[in-house]
Amino acid sequence: MDAERATGPRTIALIGPYLSGKTTLLENILYVTESVHRKGSVTQGNTVGDSSDEARSHGMGVEVNVASCDFMGDTYTFLDCPGSIEFGQEAANALVGADVAVVVCEADIEKLTGLAPILNLLGDLGVPHMIFLNKIDRANGRVRDLLEALQSISEKPLVLRQVPIRDGEQITGYVDLASERAYEYRDGAESNMTEIPDDLKEREGEARYQMLEKLADFDDHLMEELLEEVEPPKDEIFNDLTSDLREGLIVPVLFGAGEHENGVRRLLKALRHESPTSAAAAARAHVEGDAALGQVLKTYHTARGGKLSLVRVWSGSFKDGDTVNGERISGLFRMTGQSTHKIPNAGAGEVVAMGRLNDIHTGAALTTSGSPPELRKADAGQPVYAMSLEAADRNDEVKLSSAMHKLLEEDPSLKFEHDDDANQWLLMGQGEMHLRVAVEKLENKYSLKVATTKPRVPYKEAITKAVTQHSRYKKQSGGHGQFGDVHIDITPLPRGSGFEFSNSVVGGSVPKQYIPAVEHGVKESLVRGPLGFPVVDVSVTLTDGQHHAVDSSEMAFKTAGRMAMQEGMQKCGPVLLEPILQVEIFVPNESTSKVNATISGRRGHILGFDAREGWPGWDIVTSHIPQAEIHDLIIELRSLSAGVGTYHWNFDHLQELSGRLADDVIAAAAGSR
Repeated sequence: MDAERATGPRTIALIGPYLSGKTTLLENILYVTESVHRKGSVTQGNTVGDSSDEARSHGMGVEVNVASCDFMGDTYTFLDCPGSIEFGQEAANALVGADVAVVVCEADIEKLTGLAPILNLLGDLGVPHMIFLNKIDRANGRVRDLLEALQSISEKPLVLRQVPIRDGEQITGYVDLASERAYEYRDGAESNMTEIPDDLKEREGEARYQMLEKLADFDDHLMEELLEEVEPPKDEIFNDLTSDLREGLIVPVLFGAGEHENGVRRLLKALRHESPTSAAAAARAHVEGDAALGQVLKTYHTARGGKLSLVRVWSGSFKDGDTVNGERISGLFRMTGQSTHKIPNAGAGEVVAMGRLNDIHTGAALTTSGSPPELRKADAGQPVYAMSLEAADRNDEVKLSSAMHKLLEEDPSLKFEHDDDANQWLLMGQGEMHLRVAVEKLENKYSLKVATTKPRVPYKEAITKAVTQHSRYKKQSGGHGQFGDVHIDITPLPRGSGFEFSNSVVGGSVPKQYIPAVEHGVKESLVRGPLGFPVVDVSVTLTDGQHHAVDSSEMAFKTAGRMAMQEGMQKCGPVLLEPILQVEIFVPNESTSKVNATISGRRGHILGFDAREGWPGWDIVTSHIPQAEIHDLIIELRSLSAGVGTYHWNFDHLQELSGRLADDVIAAAAGSR
């Protein structure tokens, strides 16, 4: 059955590693489709993509940028996703709403490592995708070698759609393997059709047969034709390429040089003919029916327009003024970089911005009637880098809270939480640059100066010896005095037991109504032990005491309980405990030996390693690492793994810390009080 060409609006995600040329490619797409009249430059900071102050300051994408164009009668919305792994959540949220993704990567084997997280993300989300080998004019080595290297990190079969035409070492054009037509590149213009060079015909025939073999894996009729050495009709080949891409069975591979417009029109034609319909993406999102339904892909807070929600319309239509999820749409816009254009309505397949949906967040489903359904969202990654953050001016604390609320709406991969153990506010995210950009946004967008420091480690302390302590609180200052007298047993508990309180008082020496007050006083003392840290794993038993008929009170016995603990704990052999994390490190296997050395250098203990399931060529190294050694671990991992390594962690246990390291921690805590 013929695969019909998709019509209607389509949404294309541009995704790829840092410096792969996505933003430059988008700029050239917009130029050749006459959506812009002048090509911007990343170096000059005037592109449609990467348009925020922070993106231009660092020369890299830090959030999703949107641009639309018309090509041969169809409308395409491009979602330009950040390339750095630290801003990967932005890409993941956008991909949920994409019909198809174009994976942009450099035509350089040495730079393909960064594709593994992207290809696995696309696989997890079920997004059909093709690969565009960019900067083909600077290619190192043969395209077939690039393809082999790419195939080693892709679970889906790659189908090369073109072979290069060379003039010496320079790639000057290509042969399209499906149509068997040759084209010669022209800088800044459409390619010229030409004859297939004689010296390329054998290579072209070989590459074409390999393409057909891969397609035949999913088409029995084509397989029969190949076995019988029957030349398949070109329509059949194009139908297979289209249907196999739409079903996510293959990954077509094209190439070009976006900077020079080489291959850009060919890419657009492939998207026009082969990309899935918006209805297919809606089905992938489990959308049913034709009622108005959309999903928020990204949230922006603008200086003039307030909050904007970037929405993929899955079905039905929305108009300005509609009420969605109980909130009124205040403006409907088409976005192009930082600019917006007001529109009256938006239909299925479109990506638009809706104004002032204040209580609606990224990932949320929107509907004009009834309760919105639960739609698939991209999983939020666990933070791997943190800093302690506070307003430089204490008078700005309320302002900081409001600004952080907006920042977390814009970037759900950021976390801002209070660490009760260490009494600090923590800003957490996916890396040093991720948090640096967040701090810059606080300063640039919200005029907030903040102070950042390395997070404090939540050390604890415990005791090693059991002690019996008698303490009396007595105060006489005219009228009623204060009197409380307690005997307590302080006993260490096994690690991880927490705190236990009991009483064995007999004969009413401590009246029942005062026993909770003693427990309260004991608990207060555990907040800071003799070494300066919270006390854990201790049992306290109230065994005896005395009271006074007039001067005893809850306050007196609470004070007596606290005194008994403070005096007794000094005799209990207090020791410092540091938190130990179980850390699973994910890296390409060529980095595994370096990771092992890194773990050892951070006082860690390797528990084992294994191949990472579903990630060809990747390992998981499991270890125990002290929390004190993990602050900048992600920076070192990224350095060892071409920027793609990461880790998951969870608290495992507390472990005694002694010697000079312990002395330094205790001294630092004493100095900060």
